[in-house]
Amino acid sequence: MSKKIRISKREKLIKRFFDFIIASIGLIIVLPIILISYLIALIETKESGFFTQKRVGKNGKIFKIIKVKTMKSNTKHNTNVTTKKDPRITNSGKFFRKTKIDELPQLINIVKGEMSFVGPRPDVPEIINTMNKDDKDIILSVRPGITGPASLKYENEEEVLAEKDNPEKYNEEVIFPNKVRLNKEYIRNYSFFKDIYYIFKTIFF
Repeated sequence: MSKKIRISKREKLIKRFFDFIIASIGLIIVLPIILISYLIALIETKESGFFTQKRVGKNGKIFKIIKVKTMKSNTKHNTNVTTKKDPRITNSGKFFRKTKIDELPQLINIVKGEMSFVGPRPDVPEIINTMNKDDKDIILSVRPGITGPASLKYENEEEVLAEKDNPEKYNEEVIFPNKVRLNKEYIRNYSFFKDIYYIFKTIFF
């Protein structure tokens, strides 16, 4: 593992303690919103109101991420890249994605210790396996997060990709490498107070 990683055991303990306490409180507060969103998604998609998918977590451990479902199943549209024009996105899904309500169930992942509030976004195994070993070791040294510097920089990612002729190629050659770089910088220059800043910016801006 890279010697440049600077998150100490003490910092990781503080980060985990903060995540568990705040996520537990937050889950109680937003539970009604999650349940209402679940029912709306259930009715509109005629499937489960929750979307679950295998993602790669800390130290390469596989877990199931939980979100409010925002897209209908469409076997003809087989891609891991989602754009604003994606035909699978439901009407309620557009609202849930814009307001980030679809992300709220991930508080469950945080309480379980599978995710953190701040960190690299968790990817599917197929994406992680395209990374070189050094990048993978650094990225997977921490719990994946709901938000972070890469997520904030590309908060309008779906709109950007929708404007490209080949969104998958642009994501592979431009966006994904930049996300990896930003995530490595976040880990190497970790600060608990920066985490607070990223959370504050995600909620209020």
